[in-house]
Amino acid sequence: MDAVPSGKKFTVINELVGNGYNVILLCQLANVSRSGFYKWVKRRVSSSQKRIEDEAMKLKIMECHRKLRGIYGYRRVKTWLYRIYGIHMNHKRVQRLMNELEIKSVIRRKRPYYGKKEAYVISGNHLNREFKASQPNTKWVTDITYLMFNGQRLYLSAIKDLYNNEIIAYQISHKNDLKLVFDTVKKVRKQQDTKGVLLHSDQGFQYTSRQYSYLLKRYGIQASMSRKGNCWDNACMENFFSHFKAECFYLHIFHSVKQVEHAVKQYIHFYNHERFQKKLNNLSPYEYRTQAA
Repeated sequence: MDAVPSGKKFTVINELVGNGYNVILLCQLANVSRSGFYKWVKRRVSSSQKRIEDEAMKLKIMECHRKLRGIYGYRRVKTWLYRIYGIHMNHKRVQRLMNELEIKSVIRRKRPYYGKKEAYVISGNHLNREFKASQPNTKWVTDITYLMFNGQRLYLSAIKDLYNNEIIAYQISHKNDLKLVFDTVKKVRKQQDTKGVLLHSDQGFQYTSRQYSYLLKRYGIQASMSRKGNCWDNACMENFFSHFKAECFYLHIFHSVKQVEHAVKQYIHFYNHERFQKKLNNLSPYEYRTQAA
């Protein structure tokens, strides 16, 4: 009997105890201690309970994954579990459970760089990668991205407030032209005062045109531009487009312009009002702005 591993002895004893045999006598016959047997039973119960808890957590993680179409990685899933269910869980455990479920966040696709056309009016890089603002409407960033679908192409222009990363204006067009940029700036101008605001962009032909320069001056906006060919100078705006495409645009098949416009509207509302950000103390841009107010 001594050659038999303790684990197997405990298994046999556990079965016999369940059938009414005396645990003291069984431990003596098996030459094992009662304390050792009870510790083994406790570990089994603990392990079984942990597996039950893990299975329950997996259901909630799958709920998050389905509702948000897989856009959250394990760190944001951890925050989602706390905010929705009040569950505190170590991020490593969330990662392990997601690995067991064989799910992961959508991988972002990098935006290709196509070079630049000749500039007419170039402003200095006044933003200088200082992507934080202590007050709303002091630092804005803007850019344009293209949206390919069903053999068609649309262009999305947007402006973000660096105070709370909120998208404060956007415009969609079939053409990547001056009107697209003008309409975006004019839209935000209707909503709030622009005097003294710093508006950063890259050196795209729209932003370096004389007409754009005159428009900003008329609205009291100071222009700032990235250095030539340096996408990192406007990384925070690139970051939004990257999130939008990975978490929304690439997850659907669009057949019409209206479908794309609806998806953009829905995502920007989600991004501004529901999508919490670690940099904003796990609040959404809207929550961060209203809480500060």
